[in-house]
Amino acid sequence: MDRLWAPWRMNYIAETVKQEQPEGCVFCKMLEESQDENNLILRRGKLCFIVMNLFPYNTGHLMVIPQRHTGDFGSLSPDEHQELGRLLDVSRLILNECFTPHGFNIGMNIGRAAGAGILDHLHYHVVPRWNGDSNFMNAVGETKVLSESLPESFRRLRDALKRLDA
Repeated sequence: MDRLWAPWRMNYIAETVKQEQPEGCVFCKMLEESQDENNLILRRGKLCFIVMNLFPYNTGHLMVIPQRHTGDFGSLSPDEHQELGRLLDVSRLILNECFTPHGFNIGMNIGRAAGAGILDHLHYHVVPRWNGDSNFMNAVGETKVLSESLPESFRRLRDALKRLDA
């Protein structure tokens, strides 16, 4: 069995555990602000939304999030589950168009022990992956190389959404 070794993540986990969480929910604040481009919100659905991760594992890292504030997966309604699934697929489609990844990690971290940085508002991660995307820069240099700026990725992904909707 191959193993993925990502030691730079331990610094993030250790810092997250030490830090006090800011007042209020970052996801709920994004939705209230109605500044989608500044907040990197790509799509607002009826019950859920797609946003770019400000601290991406890889270029194009997206999150699909229910609009309703909950940390309890069991509390999601069938309609929320359905829209989450649809927006996960939309995310996969636009990432394929924009970045042609070789694969994806799609998942949800529930609870601090599982790696959740935001405990009280569920969110799926959609991380595009490429063969060899973990390399010496990550392992030796403790540096993650992102090939494109967040604003540029946002524009490309937003344009792909427009084409998908056409």
